[in-house]
Amino acid sequence: MESVDTYWSDLALLDWQVELGAVDAVGDVPVDRYALEVKQPKRQPAPAPKGPPPVARVADLDPVALARDAAEAAADLPALAAAQQAFELCELKRGARNFVFADGHAGARVMIVGEAPGRHEDREGRPFVGEAGQLLDRMLAAIGLDRGATDADRAVYITNVLPWRPPGNATPGAEDVAMMVPFLERHIALANPDLIVLMGNTPCGALLGRQGITRLRGAWAEVLGRPALPMFHPAYLLRNTIAKREAWADLLALKSRLKDPA
Repeated sequence: MESVDTYWSDLALLDWQVELGAVDAVGDVPVDRYALEVKQPKRQPAPAPKGPPPVARVADLDPVALARDAAEAAADLPALAAAQQAFELCELKRGARNFVFADGHAGARVMIVGEAPGRHEDREGRPFVGEAGQLLDRMLAAIGLDRGATDADRAVYITNVLPWRPPGNATPGAEDVAMMVPFLERHIALANPDLIVLMGNTPCGALLGRQGITRLRGAWAEVLGRPALPMFHPAYLLRNTIAKREAWADLLALKSRLKDPA
């Protein structure tokens, strides 16, 4: 009778422990659980990522190196224009209306490099078409040159350092200029002019590494193995008409160099 009472008493205690959450039975001898070897669960390998590989952040890219690769891969001027227009790292592109590549005859002996498109150029997609462009056309006509001509001796080929208009016609930033220089250098190589005219501070800084157009103008330099003449930008001449005297002297120097390349 006593054993039966003990059985039911032990069973009641066991049920009570189960209700409390005890699920492991206790053995006949004590166990030092601190001395037991802990088995780490096996880690499953992470699943392979699906979809395209992650895109590199803009901060991790070298825009000048990417621009140089894109420019050097262009075999001709149409390919260069397409590569430059597709270049996404220049922020000016986002605020511009049109891509402005070049105007005139690509086989001309004279290549003119300006700064950047203005409001009129951004609207029409051609360089030097506003009031400054009209003055440039008159300046060129005074020495027998015409952007509409097709013969190399009379024609001119015109481009800018930047193909997109800076907001408010502001002076282009150094970073924007740096990433466009590879395209400009390739542009000159493919157009292959005899002479280059650098109109204003920005093209002088981009291709000569120097600025200060009032000191540089009229002094022949060399760009990519070609004679280059810094001149006042026509927009500067519109604001400072007294400087037209120096501009006329530079035009005569250009005309003379075309007649006698040596």
